[in-house]
Amino acid sequence: MHNFIIQAIEQGGYIGIVVLMALENIFPPIPSEVIMGLGGVLVAQGRMQFWPLLICGTIGSTLGNYAWFWAGDTWGYQRLRPFIERRGRWLTLEWEDVERATAFFLKHGQWTVFFARFLPVFRTMVSLPAGLAHMGKPTFLLYTFCGAAIWNTFLITAGSMLADAEQVLGWIVGGIIVLTAAGYLWRFITWKPRAER
Repeated sequence: MHNFIIQAIEQGGYIGIVVLMALENIFPPIPSEVIMGLGGVLVAQGRMQFWPLLICGTIGSTLGNYAWFWAGDTWGYQRLRPFIERRGRWLTLEWEDVERATAFFLKHGQWTVFFARFLPVFRTMVSLPAGLAHMGKPTFLLYTFCGAAIWNTFLITAGSMLADAEQVLGWIVGGIIVLTAAGYLWRFITWKPRAER
């Protein structure tokens, strides 16, 4: 499976990396760990370059996070709440989750956007409360870009180091994809509004 994804990433090139990383942060088709990790394999094999990969991956991460920030900043609480209440099952998200994330953001401040880049799920989720709190756009983009750059550097480096361990890499990639898909399906199937619990 990982060979197929490697070929797809190589064929898509750096523009493909931007698109995949943006989509991963809006609605994850493939986790960033897989995209940038396998990008690191291509770097080790000389089929991609480190800096263009890092820059394009980080731009994609920033754009994807900005989509959620924009939704919060533009739509606000009144327009966003009905959307989440209607689409909650598909997003595996409830309005109460947004309120909790917003309270966490307000309590811990704008640096949450930077540090959240290193935490699964929350690294995307934090963008919405940042938008709802009308965090300054330049600050949001700067913190997101810097945090994503550090995380992507780690993923590319890890992928490069595992490039020669083909069998191990295959198991890691397969495991990440299976766990991500299974986690989403479980949350989707078992999702219920709190009012029905």
